[in-house]
Amino acid sequence: MVPKRILVVDDEPLVCLSLKMLLASDGHRVVTANSAEEGWAFLCGGGFDLVISDYAMPQVKGDQLATRIKKRWPGLPVLLITVYAEIFESGSNHSTWADAFISKPFRLEDLREAIVRVTGPSGAVPAAGS
Repeated sequence: MVPKRILVVDDEPLVCLSLKMLLASDGHRVVTANSAEEGWAFLCGGGFDLVISDYAMPQVKGDQLATRIKKRWPGLPVLLITVYAEIFESGSNHSTWADAFISKPFRLEDLREAIVRVTGPSGAVPAAGS
């Protein structure tokens, strides 16, 4: 897998740190944000290949952030982490705001597979801010 620049958005700092460490061990460059607003500010700075966001965050939920991302950068993959993954995957309208869902708790291998699934093995996706 080609290393990517990944934005992780989660209101739990420990989750952000854990994901950053796991993803960095695979060679990815990871930026973390503890709110959708902070994540949006990083995205506007440009250069991301993938956004991984928690769904259940206070104030602005992950699906709202994903919708906003898709309006501005339609080709930027968004992966949502949620305990509700099965519900969203069975719905028909999720494809307009998320490319994939990962169920909590998840294994590192599940995360790796989801990253390849939404970015492709080469990782050739249009970067946000491009």
